Order: sequence, then C-alpha cells, then structure tokens
Amino acid sequence: QKCFDCGQQFHGAVFLALGWAGWKTYLGRPETDEIRCLAMGVLGGALHVSRPEEALPVLEANLAKTLGRGESAGTRRKRF
Repeated sequence: QKCFDCGQQFHGAVFLALGWAGWKTYLGRPETDEIRCLAMGVLGGALHVSRPEEALPVLEANLAKTLGRGESAGTRRKRF
C-alpha cells in the first residue's frame, strides 16, 4: 500500500491503522465478499509487521475463507 501523494509505502502505526480502518469499513459485508476478504488480508499483513503473534489467526481465517470459496492459495491475485 502506498501514499497517493508521495508514493512512499505505508509502514508502522499508519499501516496498522489503515489495516484496521479497512477491516472495520467492510466488516458488515457478507463473509464471502471479495473486498471484505481483501481487507482482512491487508489487516493480516499489517499485523504481521507490527504484531506477528496477532497476525496468525487473522491470516489463517482469511486463507480458510479464500479456500472455502473454491480458490487455491496459488490462484489468488492481488488487485491493488
């Protein structure tokens, strides 16, 4: 994820805050919604960097949802 103005990668507290904000924004969508799953993946990635012990359950849940929709882990494409 990058800043639209300067192109710098988000990191630290900003990256984590954006991960949580995205997750909270799309939490109300159905569990199978692709945007909700992408938001969960971003949150998992942000947690992985700053709080690795908290990232694993989020990333595992996201993987389970991805595989539950019939996608293999290798066919998931990043769209951003």
